[in-house]
Amino acid sequence: MRLTAEQRTTFDRDGYLFFPGLFTPAEVATLNDEVPALYARRDAFNVREKGSDAVRTNFAAHMVNAPFARLGRHPRMIRPVEDLFGEQVYMHQYKINGKMAFEGDVWQWHQDYGTWLNDDHMPTEKAMNIAIFLDEVNAFNGPLMFIPGSHKRGVIDAQHDLATTSYPLWVIDDGLISQLVDRAGGRHGGIVSPTGPAGSMILFHSCLVHASSSNLTPWNRVSVYLSLCAVSNHIRRHKRPEYIAHRDFTPIECLPDDCLLNPQPIDLPWAAGMPASALETSPTDFDTMSA
Repeated sequence: MRLTAEQRTTFDRDGYLFFPGLFTPAEVATLNDEVPALYARRDAFNVREKGSDAVRTNFAAHMVNAPFARLGRHPRMIRPVEDLFGEQVYMHQYKINGKMAFEGDVWQWHQDYGTWLNDDHMPTEKAMNIAIFLDEVNAFNGPLMFIPGSHKRGVIDAQHDLATTSYPLWVIDDGLISQLVDRAGGRHGGIVSPTGPAGSMILFHSCLVHASSSNLTPWNRVSVYLSLCAVSNHIRRHKRPEYIAHRDFTPIECLPDDCLLNPQPIDLPWAAGMPASALETSPTDFDTMSA
């Protein structure tokens, strides 16, 4: 899948592209079937909601699970990012966010690149987020909210919030959010929230300001979030565990477009268990590229 000139223009203006129903129900089913077993694991890569057993985020499913590993090499998400960057990408982060019925907590207003810069020392914002809906996302079950055009501001000052939820985040001041929303159109388009069926995909800039509210409905809102980084822009610090910020900068090689329905054997580096090295961290920057 390649981007059209019109899509490139839209992305440059708004900071995101939305592809409703890009993956078929059969393709989504192959992924959804795997989620309960992944969420049931008592590994470090499952972060649970504050005061609840509900999974907030599952990290690194592509390292332990074959269908999600295939999704991580799917051309429908890899090719558009390569088009925008003009080079190959590696997997910086892989999450299955489980905003579960009645229990899914908020994600505060933030930029993802703010975290990658502060924690991982990623040199520039040449990284991209892909969100793939595994459930229908509607106006009520905690959809993503974007401030269109906010990526044009570049990196915004943020504070490290360690208290609001179970997952620490570099968040943006409410006053600045109000300013950004007003500049984007206020009540007339200053916040947008793409909704649609399972299988829909959003591609959004790493500096696009976004958030999501809690899920008070009886409907789960599980989505896959893949963060793809240009190989030349790999992180320079291992402050966070490897299951959160990956250290293999090998360019992703795409599988065939039908890889979710006609699976091929695929390498699962952590199939026998996450290695102890994946928990090791270092505050020191490094200069050499590793694979």
